[in-house]
Amino acid sequence: MGKNEKSSASDATLSQDGSPGTEKLRRKDYEAELARLHVELVQLQEWVRREKKKICIVFEGRDGAGKGGVIKAITERVSPRTFQVVALPAPTEREKSQMYVQRYLAHLPAASEIVIFDRSWYNRAGVERVMGFCTEKDVEAFFRGVTLIERAMVDSGIILLKYWLEVSRDEQTRRLESRINDGRKTWKLSEMDLKSYSCWHAYSRARDEMFQKTDTGWAPWYMVRSDDKKRARLNIITHMLGRIPYDKTPRRKVELPKRDKANGYVEPDYTSKLIPELF
Repeated sequence: MGKNEKSSASDATLSQDGSPGTEKLRRKDYEAELARLHVELVQLQEWVRREKKKICIVFEGRDGAGKGGVIKAITERVSPRTFQVVALPAPTEREKSQMYVQRYLAHLPAASEIVIFDRSWYNRAGVERVMGFCTEKDVEAFFRGVTLIERAMVDSGIILLKYWLEVSRDEQTRRLESRINDGRKTWKLSEMDLKSYSCWHAYSRARDEMFQKTDTGWAPWYMVRSDDKKRARLNIITHMLGRIPYDKTPRRKVELPKRDKANGYVEPDYTSKLIPELF
């Protein structure tokens, strides 16, 4: 197991039954804990490179559950060559004619890679099912095959982690409403989001059956309460690191070398090429 199963600032206010504390997590504490976890993520990255490991992390949840924020928190201090994020658009006509999971399989990790799916093949059990983009026969076929495919993934050496972010109805409403008039967030609100918003209970039933039929010993589901975004991010990263048996990669002491001598070189005047300095 990883070295991050110890107590941290992120769980300092949990009650005895493990439910979230009511005390607000201060930004200073959040940033300090996230910085510590970022160091561990770099250690994970170097271990994956050194040992040529393959890791696949799946994030699912309702619209507004916070998947994008979690993924950003994981990836903002690591190399995109190792940590690759996959967020596939709607399938093309050609892809619709393929075996359902085929377009996802092409993105599975090779040696020395960590692939993060921002929504995944579980679209079939969720949004596609609820919004009527597939038949119940398609869903049943998916359930019959997906656990076998995930078993094959794990048997091939992939470390597979599946997370469901659980947001409450009130918090989802607040987050989606915040996207309507905020110019920084309008791209996050699509017509599909508006249609799916009214299908809360249909999504709940779909989620429940998905858990029932695809929660296996080799690829279990982990649920994360995500109403508190900061706590959810810290909890997920801590849990993820604890599920991967990485260790520290030895690193030699690094010193910057001396720069070369100018040998007559004179810096040219490029002031005419400078952009306007408005700030």
